[in-house]
Amino acid sequence: MGGTPPPGPVHANGTWVDDLLLKGDDRHDVLYLSEPVSRGTLRRLVAERQRELTEAGLRPGGTLALRLPPSLDGVVALLAGWRGGAQVTLLDHRLTTYEVEQALTRLAPQLVVEPVEPVSGRLRGFFEISSRVVRRPTGRPARSEHVLLQLSSGSTGPSKVIGRTVLSLRDEIERYGTLDGFPRPGERVVVLASVVHVLGLVGGLLYGLAHGVRTVLPEHHSVDGILRAVAAAGEPTTLLGVPSHTALLTAAAAPPQLPQLHRMITGGEVLRTTVRERFTDRYGAELGAMYGMTEAGVIAADPRGGHHPALTPAPGMDVRVVDGEIQLALPESPYVGLLDPDRYVDGWLRTRDAGALDPATGLLTVHGRTDSQVSVAGLKVDLTEVEAALSTLDGVTDAVVVHGSGIEAYVTVAEPALADGLAARLADRLAAYKRPRALRILPELPRTATGKPIRNADTLRAATRSAAAE
Repeated sequence: MGGTPPPGPVHANGTWVDDLLLKGDDRHDVLYLSEPVSRGTLRRLVAERQRELTEAGLRPGGTLALRLPPSLDGVVALLAGWRGGAQVTLLDHRLTTYEVEQALTRLAPQLVVEPVEPVSGRLRGFFEISSRVVRRPTGRPARSEHVLLQLSSGSTGPSKVIGRTVLSLRDEIERYGTLDGFPRPGERVVVLASVVHVLGLVGGLLYGLAHGVRTVLPEHHSVDGILRAVAAAGEPTTLLGVPSHTALLTAAAAPPQLPQLHRMITGGEVLRTTVRERFTDRYGAELGAMYGMTEAGVIAADPRGGHHPALTPAPGMDVRVVDGEIQLALPESPYVGLLDPDRYVDGWLRTRDAGALDPATGLLTVHGRTDSQVSVAGLKVDLTEVEAALSTLDGVTDAVVVHGSGIEAYVTVAEPALADGLAARLADRLAAYKRPRALRILPELPRTATGKPIRNADTLRAATRSAAAE
């Protein structure tokens, strides 16, 4: 499935959608949300939505942004945009209106598809929605051959715009197909990871469509909701999520017998050993792990969990570790627009992840982030963006944001009264998963001898205790 992409600008040729994602028996159920969706039904819905987008002005080489929650409507809109030759940007539906407007101004799509009514529900696995198409007069056609644009931290501000081509997506889908223990045709994958982000999108939805693996979105991301989704059919089933989902499932004191649950595979952050042991003991299923990035998709994996905590680099992924940082060989920079000259150098992408590579076995062990980007329940958050949002609020004179047990913010204000309502005002600027769990006011921030703010959580907490004792 790697091969040569279609001739000409790949975003202007949508035949790859039919060839790769919609090909197959019309009677085969490819999705399950509240009810099964056959490939034939999906084809019809995609064709109908493509006509609507064309009537709204979308042309081959055009640009489309989707601000839709996990839903059948969202899947259809994505495939219809691609089939129509568009470059599609995915925006997380949990972003605030402020964040979305910042992103749309930055990316300038010609059309936006959004829900008619606001959606809410923290534990919802999918939504049944109606959507509308909104034209943006300031939008512009695609300026690169990328068919997919995503934002590195799922938001705006300091995040990077990441582009994926048809060939890049095809190659990643093919890599998943080579992994021992990844779902095979005739099996099911219950996707807990967001289908707006790379793990759920490519590892779940696109891989499932391409390989005949039924993709299931559970109604609720509660323990009962997930287990009901697993128990709903007898085919061999894989759970695909992040470590927080694994931890949630271990809360079930006496889970039911689920012989169809063969394994769970997690990605997005390092899985704690204690959580791993509790899960395998309670469910009698394998627990595997993957490591990847929005920039490239899956990089290394151990779907069966046999090498924990080490992973095997996926076929075609050339990985090295330099000064403790994982680096990845890529044929070109994945970034669109302004670039960090230090991030992609001489064909190597600096991942900003710490790790170690065993020269004897070739196994890769990931230790965590080396920069300001952290993972919260599998979603990437850039701490500098949170700082920037705090600094824009009236009365805030300085801010430092760190990550310990959660996101913690330490700020100074021009006068004490201005601290009132700070969290509420920040809620208008940041999605819930990016907001600090703790927001503490200090008379001044601890600084180094050269005047730089100290970003050590223990030092900041000590400063808070000292200020409270005065």
